[in-house]
Amino acid sequence: MSLAFSLQSLKQLCLAALVATAVFNPLAAQASAPIKIGTVVWIGYGPFFVAEGKDLYKKYDVNVKLQMFSDPALIPTAIASGAVDGGMLTYDQVIGSVAKGLEQKVVMPIDYSNGGDAIVATTNITKVSQFKGKKIGFNPLSPSDFLLSYALQKNGLSNKDVHDVSMTPESVPAAMVSGGIEIGVTYEPSLSQIVGMEGGKKFHVVFSSKNAPGLITDVLVFDQKYIQAHPKEIKAIIQGYLDGLAYMKAHPDESAQIIGKAMGVSPAEVKEQWKGVYNIPLNEMSKNFSKSKDTTSFYASGEIISKILKNKGQISTIPLTEKTFDDQFVKSLTKK
Repeated sequence: MSLAFSLQSLKQLCLAALVATAVFNPLAAQASAPIKIGTVVWIGYGPFFVAEGKDLYKKYDVNVKLQMFSDPALIPTAIASGAVDGGMLTYDQVIGSVAKGLEQKVVMPIDYSNGGDAIVATTNITKVSQFKGKKIGFNPLSPSDFLLSYALQKNGLSNKDVHDVSMTPESVPAAMVSGGIEIGVTYEPSLSQIVGMEGGKKFHVVFSSKNAPGLITDVLVFDQKYIQAHPKEIKAIIQGYLDGLAYMKAHPDESAQIIGKAMGVSPAEVKEQWKGVYNIPLNEMSKNFSKSKDTTSFYASGEIISKILKNKGQISTIPLTEKTFDDQFVKSLTKK
């Protein structure tokens, strides 16, 4: 047998082995194809940043790649078009998508804002009842809008009692410093920026997401067709999140560095922003899917959000809460 023949035979054997592996172990073949998840810079997504940075998905045979978006409003369309396989959204976005006929469902709650979103005001304004007749800067049809509407409602007021000034959360600090508005709704990192101005003597928090836990919830979302075709992969992604969360708790300093790199902020800023969110552990996820009057339930928060969206003409009909989520994965992992 010649050397040339031996090398050729060896190449053929190797090729056959690779083909056999792909045929008889399709999961291994699929693992090389990345699952693209649309996301934005937000501290609540820390466990996913850590899971990607430490490759914690590897043991579950999935390859997850986070795709950053500058505007979260673009993610539902990206999911619908197939540009990404799934996305991280706020629950209000899911309600809006389902109301418009898209079959996008929550498979897991990620976190809820726990003070990371807030209504800030000059120090002479100390309670929500003083908002009447004032100009308030916020981003319409966003979590800021829902937080403001909820705060007004809880204090006997409505949006008709205040003057809306449309602006992005990032624009609120400058608008307040210039004196254009006395009250603004924003979130981290803009929140810390404005409250810390002038040694914290000029602006303060009057009402925050701490007063409405679960009203602003971030969720992991996939299209119904993707859920049906890739249940194992979705379960693996959730397991990666849980491992990332556990790693954050066990290695906070290293995790802060990983998250800071993903978000473009310092580890110190990461630790400060951690205070404003609550990442939901597995044993508490079922609360979001259960019927309750507590705002940690999608039934309660969804009712508040849906009414606001409908009243403002953003949706024409309020979708059934059951059509906005699929809790099979959380149920499966909880039983373990």
